[in-house]
Amino acid sequence: MIFAIAMVLIIPLVFALFDLYTWNEQRDHMQDALDAAALAAARSSSVDDAVIDQIGDRVLLANLKLIRGASLVTSDFHLSGNGVNVDASATIRPLPLMPGFWANPPIVVTSQVVRASQNLEVALVLDVTGSMAGTKIADLRSAAQDLVDIVVRQEQTPFYSKVALVPWSMGVNAGAYADSVRGAVTGTRSITDIGSWKAGPQRAITGATKTNPVVVTAPGHGFSNGNVVLITGEGGMSELNGRPFVVAGATSNTFQLSGVDGRAYSSYQIGHGGNVAQCARADCTMTVTAAAHGYANGDRIYINNVTPAALGTDIDDTVYKISGVTANTFNIFVPTGPVIASGHGGDAYCTKYGCEYYWFRTARSDDPGDGDDDPDNDAGGNNYYKLFRNSSCVSERTGAQAYTDAATVGAPVGFSYPAPASGVSYAGYSASTPNPCLTNQIIPLTTDKAAVKSAIGVLQAQGSTAGQIGVAWGWYMVSPHFGAIFPSASRPAAYTQPNTLKAVVLMTDGALNSPYCNGVIARDALTGSGSSRDHRDCNATNGTTLSQSLALCQAMKNAGVIVYTVGFQITGDTNAETLINTCPSSPRNKYLPTSGQALSEAFKSIGADLNNLRISRRSRPA
Repeated sequence: MIFAIAMVLIIPLVFALFDLYTWNEQRDHMQDALDAAALAAARSSSVDDAVIDQIGDRVLLANLKLIRGASLVTSDFHLSGNGVNVDASATIRPLPLMPGFWANPPIVVTSQVVRASQNLEVALVLDVTGSMAGTKIADLRSAAQDLVDIVVRQEQTPFYSKVALVPWSMGVNAGAYADSVRGAVTGTRSITDIGSWKAGPQRAITGATKTNPVVVTAPGHGFSNGNVVLITGEGGMSELNGRPFVVAGATSNTFQLSGVDGRAYSSYQIGHGGNVAQCARADCTMTVTAAAHGYANGDRIYINNVTPAALGTDIDDTVYKISGVTANTFNIFVPTGPVIASGHGGDAYCTKYGCEYYWFRTARSDDPGDGDDDPDNDAGGNNYYKLFRNSSCVSERTGAQAYTDAATVGAPVGFSYPAPASGVSYAGYSASTPNPCLTNQIIPLTTDKAAVKSAIGVLQAQGSTAGQIGVAWGWYMVSPHFGAIFPSASRPAAYTQPNTLKAVVLMTDGALNSPYCNGVIARDALTGSGSSRDHRDCNATNGTTLSQSLALCQAMKNAGVIVYTVGFQITGDTNAETLINTCPSSPRNKYLPTSGQALSEAFKSIGADLNNLRISRRSRPA
């Protein structure tokens, strides 16, 4: 009886212990199978929960070995952490041996896997040239914003994803970084005094003869032979205006202009005015004081904002060739002989490359000049010169680092002096074909996709096509060398940093026509780059836009940057087709959309490919 009673107690206990053993064993098997399935799902490149669930279920069932009578109740695989993690769970119910005595609970196991991933740095290099106007720029805005949404993840740990924006046309607008990348501009020198050109009062002219020499009548002039005088405002014999003359044969009311033959001049007309005054200096110049100006004899100086305003009317907004240079002064010749004798303020600007303004000889095909940079020697004079102002746009880098991503210290990129917008002129020089600095500025690497999308949303189509500058800046944005100028949060990672992917997406609609020489579009630029009257009279320092772009593409690929190209409606443009076909890292990285919808699909495909690479390359699950 005792044995029977013991068996009644022992047998259920034995079965219960066996149930407990099998429950734990099945839980271990289930955990192993679920871990394997979660790893398989994490290794996939999909970002779709439904696909992730299908992969996980398939691997789970293939690996799950349940004891007889046990059943899989539920399983679930899904992405979390913005696609960084795969979360998995499953429930099985074993069949207990003693269900009446032992309520065996279901087995629930979970698993989480950090997907194989890496950091992502992407530069969007977008063509916003004038040919993109209309629906094309609208299509670009939409497609580029979609790409940003795909690339930049909400979750930035344990791996980050950043994007940079490089709008480009006639150059790249470096914005606040302009001084850092091309060097500070040599700006204004403050004028503190402007001395009079006159040594006495002006006298009215009442006559001038068409003889050799010319005899001028100016009652009570007070001049002596050998004096130098300046005639202004002569409305009849206008050839006399704005030139210094030496007095000879002086009488009380008349004097000769020594060596001046007036027989070929216009006739003097009564009542057409004119004044004459003795000059304080032999060249009739005015002395300008600007402390430590640093200028040299023969330099061209742009003067503006002269005070008082009445004097500025005669002197302002003009380029002068200076003479009589001392450490703190220089002389300018003002042909109008301003009535206001002197001034006490204003701005003087140098006009060489690197200055705020740039005076240059143009590439006009009808230029009769002698090949030097002095309009005083040219039959056409100043007609073949322009004065353009510096901008926050930049041109290409020249010299030994032209095709590298070296830091800008000792290897700056180029200044840009663009043809100004319609209605804008400097010293009377305006653009024959406006091609101003583009409005849209660069944005270095950032996780703030809202800011990038906002900037994309206001892209404006304008300007010619300097593709080489766009390509260079795409590389610069992901370069740890050049990118040292950016704030720490936007600074690209080292090329050697583990689990980091760098990519450039280059989009253009073609043309590739604007190389530079000394900060101005070059003489040998192609059609579509503006007027030759706004181009510099020298060929491109680095060669064609296409050759520069290809050299930069190859160099950045050699550095390990993955390059995608998008040629938007470029059919028949040989140069653009060459760039789109040659620049990408592989043929599959090339896209040739011919419509807005196709452009959107191309950008989405690039985004998906970048995510695939991010998940599958050079990394491992944690």
